[in-house]
Amino acid sequence: MWWLGGVSFVESSFFPIPPDALLIPMVLAARARAWLIAAVCTASSVAGALLGYALGFFAFDAIGQPLIAFYGYEEQFASFTEGFGEWGVWAVAFFGLTPFPFKVITITSGFVGMDVVPFLLASIVSRAARFYLVAGLLWKFGDPIRDFIEKRLEWVVLGASVLIVLGFVALKYL
Repeated sequence: MWWLGGVSFVESSFFPIPPDALLIPMVLAARARAWLIAAVCTASSVAGALLGYALGFFAFDAIGQPLIAFYGYEEQFASFTEGFGEWGVWAVAFFGLTPFPFKVITITSGFVGMDVVPFLLASIVSRAARFYLVAGLLWKFGDPIRDFIEKRLEWVVLGASVLIVLGFVALKYL
């Protein structure tokens, strides 16, 4: 559990490997603990998101920008900051569910000075949805669902997220 918590924490702020690499085998090995495992993953990821936010807010030039450059996320960072002003909290909620590197979102949120409370709430909701969905599928279906999760789940979640965002856009403009 400590390793899962550590990986979940650093993935949200600067580390490239998603916690799913530990979450999936841990839930499969102890399905009765699926909800606890998802909770540890979620709490650690949100705590790491606050570190990423702090890096963007307090130390973007010294630490945030070099991290984004190191991982080659300059283009994603530039496009994300363009639309962030209007869609900030929705962007955090959306990208927290997707395969897009969450560290880019957390650092950018701090860099643009997003209000920390909505940032925190959006991070909690999106990260919990992501990790509890994976844990729930593994709890319910066990090993047979593993290949689906490892290969396609992020795209299914991405598609569902796009539909949700489009629904909100439709409500706003129609």
